[in-house]
Amino acid sequence: MIPLSLAEVAEAVAGRLTPDATGVVTGKVTVDSRTVAPGDLFVAVPGERVDGADFLAAAAAAGAVAALSTRPDDALPCVVVDEPVAALGRLAAEVHTRLVAGGLTTLGITGSSGKTSTKDLLGQVLAAAGPTVSPPGSYNNDIGLPLTVLDADATTRFLVLEMGSRGPGHIARLCGIARPRIGVVLNVGSAHLGEFGSPEGTAAAKGELVEALPADGTAVLNADDARVLGMRPRTRARVLTTGLADGADVRAADVTLDDAGRARFTLTVGEEHHPVRLQVVGAHQVANALSATAAALAAGMAPADVAAALSAAGPRSRWRMEVTRRADGVTVVNDAYNANPESMRAALAALTGLSGQRRVAVLGAMGELGPGADAEHERLGEDAVAAGVDLVVAVGPDAVGIARGAFRAGAREGEGAVHVPDRAAAREMLMEALVPGDVVLVKASRSYGLEVLAADLLDAGAGA
Repeated sequence: MIPLSLAEVAEAVAGRLTPDATGVVTGKVTVDSRTVAPGDLFVAVPGERVDGADFLAAAAAAGAVAALSTRPDDALPCVVVDEPVAALGRLAAEVHTRLVAGGLTTLGITGSSGKTSTKDLLGQVLAAAGPTVSPPGSYNNDIGLPLTVLDADATTRFLVLEMGSRGPGHIARLCGIARPRIGVVLNVGSAHLGEFGSPEGTAAAKGELVEALPADGTAVLNADDARVLGMRPRTRARVLTTGLADGADVRAADVTLDDAGRARFTLTVGEEHHPVRLQVVGAHQVANALSATAAALAAGMAPADVAAALSAAGPRSRWRMEVTRRADGVTVVNDAYNANPESMRAALAALTGLSGQRRVAVLGAMGELGPGADAEHERLGEDAVAAGVDLVVAVGPDAVGIARGAFRAGAREGEGAVHVPDRAAAREMLMEALVPGDVVLVKASRSYGLEVLAADLLDAGAGA
């Protein structure tokens, strides 16, 4: 973060300084007292289980300069505010305004799936052109986005922000904290239908990003998604389209996959054609790469430089198509960070594109799908069989529909599909069933914790 005096912090967040609150924040801003370092500002966020204000003494012992808190404390100088999360957003907005005046270019990414993967690709591409802030992981909410903004300093040239949405107005609020000059909309799918009610409701919320762009900015829209392309009239900014169709401004041609499931294609921008060899797994990464390309072009990079940087970019965030080969020859694909119908099908396509003797899909439930959840789970089971998955393992009571769909599509119980009650049962079954040459995909919504199962499977083969 840029250095700020506590008086400047208080003014930015409309807070009240305690009498001992003097000094300058020279480090980072953090909401976790365990990560505090000397010079940091600790934001004491109240939570459902713990209140950050209870950890001011720990933050002080670790070297924090001060805290944003709902109450003063003798342990540490404080800027007292009513709502620390809202104050964090106001602080980020003030810092962002100063950085933009100094030449910072801000890029925002949203979509039903692929946000983090695209953010990771774009961050690595832009880093080839200048100092870039684009942290690994999904910092895409009212806490994570301000913290990302506050990681930038006067040397930062590009700031890449991931923007998630849990309802109407959420992305608009995030854009109020840090207004992007370049906005990327990847897709409109079935994620969070429980909140939005329909794909049209999702599209309305995702389009808040392009509405926030300035007239001299750029909206990057996926032309292969009709709902995304339909956002064109909602922005004053220039529009760059991406896709596989001939009419897209940024296109991929001659797409192929190698034995490891990584895509190769020819990047076409106008009359320029450049080869790209992605280091991330799955054909769905081509669309993410095209969106990252268009955003980088809008930020001033040349197509040849973007193609070279894309070909060097690797996976950065955990539990997203992490492909690991065990010593015994079993390959584990950990894609367990989150799931919705579209990302599930993309993962299944990636699984069947990997070389191996047998493809095993270990699938947990997809959350927040609303009234259509049962039908979506059954359809997923059918699609897994249709994709060529040899064994479908549905994990947990909420995933029983996946097994039903697989049986309906012709999978034999116990051989082609099975339902197990929990992670422990899945682990026990897979320990006996997996043999060298198997490729195992593990995927579910984050709340089901299947990343633990993926880790167990890797540990089981460590000593082979």
